[in-house]
Amino acid sequence: MTATLIWIIVGLVAIGLYLSWTAGRLDRLHARIDATRAGLDAQLLRRASVAQELATSGVLDPAASIVLYEAAHAARQAEEEQREVAESELSQALRAVFAEAGQVEAVREAPGGEAAAGELTEAVIRVPMARRFHNDAVRAARALRRHRKVRWFRLAGHAPFPLAFEMDDEPPTALAERAPT
Repeated sequence: MTATLIWIIVGLVAIGLYLSWTAGRLDRLHARIDATRAGLDAQLLRRASVAQELATSGVLDPAASIVLYEAAHAARQAEEEQREVAESELSQALRAVFAEAGQVEAVREAPGGEAAAGELTEAVIRVPMARRFHNDAVRAARALRRHRKVRWFRLAGHAPFPLAFEMDDEPPTALAERAPT
């Protein structure tokens, strides 16, 4: 009788340890999502700021300046529900403005343009990487949260279900070609 009781207790302790380890892993994944989302937000803000600064610098032609400024301003001011759409529109505006290498060269030739073009190039290259890191963390957390043990024992607590950040983040070809390697 006591041997059976000991095995039951050992089994319950093992199950408890396993569930505790899984809950800790899920908690670390949620913390990683928060960190990668902060990094993504920083890169998106940097891209919008650089685009807005470039649009107001007088280096671009007036039509391109207006298009770029409005898209960058909308991306910076967007509410969370509209953020993906606004950021996608900024990507489209950047591709429209910098569709030709001649526009990039015109920016580079202006005073201070070399630094501005380099900063914009870095910003548009880093956004897809930050989004990929964030979406990979979301994918890992979702996979773990789909397991029965996580659902049955409510190991996720009251944490919201993680959502990927889906946007058009393709950089302008003219800028991507000049990216540092």
